[in-house]
Amino acid sequence: MKILGIDIGSRAVKIALLENDKLLKTDIISTMKFYRDYSRTREGEVMVDLEALGLNAVDQVISTGYGRNNIQVAGAKVINELKAHVYGALYQTRLQNFTLLDIGGQDFKVIKVENSIMTDMILNDKCAASSGRYLENMAAILEISLDDLKQKYENPVQLNTTCAVFGESELIGQIALGHSLDRLAAGINHSLYKRIKPQIQKLKSRTIVLTGGVAQNEAIIHYLKEDFDEVVIPQEPQLNGAIGCGYLGLIKERKMGNA
Repeated sequence: MKILGIDIGSRAVKIALLENDKLLKTDIISTMKFYRDYSRTREGEVMVDLEALGLNAVDQVISTGYGRNNIQVAGAKVINELKAHVYGALYQTRLQNFTLLDIGGQDFKVIKVENSIMTDMILNDKCAASSGRYLENMAAILEISLDDLKQKYENPVQLNTTCAVFGESELIGQIALGHSLDRLAAGINHSLYKRIKPQIQKLKSRTIVLTGGVAQNEAIIHYLKEDFDEVVIPQEPQLNGAIGCGYLGLIKERKMGNA
């Protein structure tokens, strides 16, 4: 049975097609392009053009993500984001006990998983200062790419403002003081980690699994390795939610088959 997982994010839509525990196809599409080229909206539902996505034979569609509360994918079963990300991490890592940290474009999630079951969680979706959007905005002020920004972690300047808007003003002040570009970039990464660290500590375990677009940030990985015995980055960190949708569908299908 082929099950398609769709994770509708604020910046991108992630899709993952699974069959018999195998990941057959994945894709990441900008949210604008997804709505414009691969779907149409009717009566508050998104009609996905599976043929245009190269997904003609799909038995079930399961969706999750930031956009699920605003618009429904027609014919899809909708599941909670937290559940989707837990199952994605279970599938990709095969671990049973870990702390999951997902840093997305507009929020971050910290989830404690014990014996493959979510036992506690913390979600922050109220402030952009703890998300990937913060890194994008601050990199733009420095006029460097995200690829350059993510490599810097040594000797960071102190950026203490907890608000994304005021953080920009604080960064400009540090630029005016003549700090090097490397230290400024490191300060941006470290300020993001400082805001997330207290929440991770509340649900800390020996192993942390890092997912989301910020999982490719070398500086965040460096800071995590200072605080955790083991840091695991799945092969497809940005697709974790979509993979979790598909994997949960496979598990439920097996249970129905064995019933």
